[in-house]
Amino acid sequence: MKKGLALVISLCMLVAVFAVAGCSPKEEDGAVKMGLGINTSIAKSRDMAGDVLAQAQVDTTMAAVAFDKEGRIVKVQIDVAQVRVAYNAEMQVTSDKTEVLKTKKERGNDYNMKRVSNIGKEWFEQIAALEEWMIGKTVAEVKALKVKVVDDAHQHVPDVPELTSSVTITVESYIAAVEKAWQNAIDVEGLETLGLGQKISIGKSRDASADVTAQAQVDTTIAATGFDKDGKVIATLIDVAQVRVAFDAEGKVSSDKSANVMTKKERGNDYNMKRVSNIGKEWFEQMAAFEEWMVGKTVSEIKGLKVKVVDAAHQNVPDVPELTSSVTITVESYIAAVEEAFANKR
Repeated sequence: MKKGLALVISLCMLVAVFAVAGCSPKEEDGAVKMGLGINTSIAKSRDMAGDVLAQAQVDTTMAAVAFDKEGRIVKVQIDVAQVRVAYNAEMQVTSDKTEVLKTKKERGNDYNMKRVSNIGKEWFEQIAALEEWMIGKTVAEVKALKVKVVDDAHQHVPDVPELTSSVTITVESYIAAVEKAWQNAIDVEGLETLGLGQKISIGKSRDASADVTAQAQVDTTIAATGFDKDGKVIATLIDVAQVRVAFDAEGKVSSDKSANVMTKKERGNDYNMKRVSNIGKEWFEQMAAFEEWMVGKTVSEIKGLKVKVVDAAHQNVPDVPELTSSVTITVESYIAAVEEAFANKR
């Protein structure tokens, strides 16, 4: 009896120690929500003027974030697709429209920030430090980060001792993407790892001709995907930043460079796919069905989806009974983004 009582007392003391330490032997601080946040700017696009040629620049910041039951960040991945589409004096595209385009993280040391960094760190090293700083904080705490103005291009540089020697980049777009991820967060269960994947194309950018003016188009497909311990998808959030930068006949940017650029999901019914859909569904509705289909599957199983060619613009449309009435969009870029999310998971 005395031994049994002693064991109970010992267990109670152990539980109390965990409670005081702010943790639990049952690991109650895991992810219960995950979100994808995206913001896009075309502000750095330039006009043709004198010897300077026109160039569209689309900067799409993306964040995949997992949160615990208190709204604290437990996992976060941030990246930027900084994409330029260059034109010659005749407003013909000179950028390689077939090039495999990389994000800032993927470019690694080739991004070449270190040579101008006063702390000798590349972009991927600085964003890793910022991500690590965010862990354990709520979005409100992240937004409250003290910042300073360094110059016109760096208006929000961290001004706290723990980041002084590791982060000198301006962070407003990264924090905004994390905040969007919180606003868009969905409930999840069993999340062990979280990945961020993307695919970028400028293939639909067009030259000026006798009939039309030039227009750059950057399509960035992004997937935030959560996986269980067996590598199966527990949830995925997929979106596309389909961004067009229009030029007039003189090669000047005619798009509003200060506009709030929305993704396909954010545009909702205004994306206006339903009017040409033979199943009467908008893009966001079709994507929701495709995301749901992926749950419980491995990446290999997702890549094994049977598809069909519908026309030149729809080469990979799902051809399985469970998706016939819900998904008629071509899905190759979405699958590729989820595959990359799996490769990047942590």
